[in-house]
Amino acid sequence: MDIGAIIILVALLVVMPVGVLMTMGGLAGVLGTLIGRKSDLDNVDDDGEPNEYLTISNTRHYDE
Repeated sequence: MDIGAIIILVALLVVMPVGVLMTMGGLAGVLGTLIGRKSDLDNVDDDGEPNEYLTISNTRHYDE
């Protein structure tokens, strides 16, 4: 086998999947932060107090 073919195989089987997984993990973190921030802002009343949905989501139901 050629050394070029080995380099291409290593790039396709190791470097590319790891790069894609790391990129998607970072993208998921950014999207989760942005979506969470927007939903928190949508769930406040006009006076800035959290509405019932945000209050329920922040309670710990299993600590009782």
